[in-house]
Amino acid sequence: MIVMHGLGDSLDSFRTLPHEIGLPRLNYLLVNAPTRYGPGFSWFDFPGDPGPGANQSYLQLEQLLDDQRARGFPTEQTVLFGFSQGCLMVWETGIRYPHRFAGCIGVSGFMRQPEQLLKLRSPVAAQQRFFITHGMMDDLLPMDPSKEQVELMRQAGLQAEWTEIIKGHTIDLYGEMLLIRRAIERFF
Repeated sequence: MIVMHGLGDSLDSFRTLPHEIGLPRLNYLLVNAPTRYGPGFSWFDFPGDPGPGANQSYLQLEQLLDDQRARGFPTEQTVLFGFSQGCLMVWETGIRYPHRFAGCIGVSGFMRQPEQLLKLRSPVAAQQRFFITHGMMDDLLPMDPSKEQVELMRQAGLQAEWTEIIKGHTIDLYGEMLLIRRAIERFF
C-alpha cells in the first residue's frame, strides 16, 4: 500500500498505520510529497490552483509506480491510500495511471476539476475501485462538494464507494479504520 499524507504533514505521521490497519501480510510504502510546506510537505499549492502542483506530483508518483513495477511489485497488487491532499493524489493517480490498482482509498479529500480529470483518464480508469470516506463534521474540507464529485465520477462510469463518518478532518482510528481494513480485504 502506497500511503500519501495531507498538507504540511509527512510520512512520519503514518508509521503506525500498519499496526492500526492490522493486515500483517500487507507491505507499506510511506511517501513524502515533493514540496516543502512548513514542517512537512505538500502535494500542491494551497490555497490556490492545485493543478500545476498536482500534475507535477502525479508525474513523480507515476515514476515511483513504474519503478515499483520494475522491482516486482505489480500495480494490480498495490493499494493507493491518501488523506486530504493525499486523497486528491489518489484520485489523480487512480484515474490517470495506465495500470489497474488493487484498490484506491481516499480519506477526507476532494479532486481538482473533475471534468478535466475525466479527460485524462486512462483506459483502465473504469476498472479502478475507489473507497472514499469523509467526515460529516469536516470544517476544513466540507463533505458535500466531495460527495458531489464522487457522484459525478460514478455517472462517468467509475467505481466509487462513498462512506460518511461522524468525524472532523481526521482519520478515525476505530470505526473508519475498520471500514478501511474491510475495503482492503475486498480488494484482494
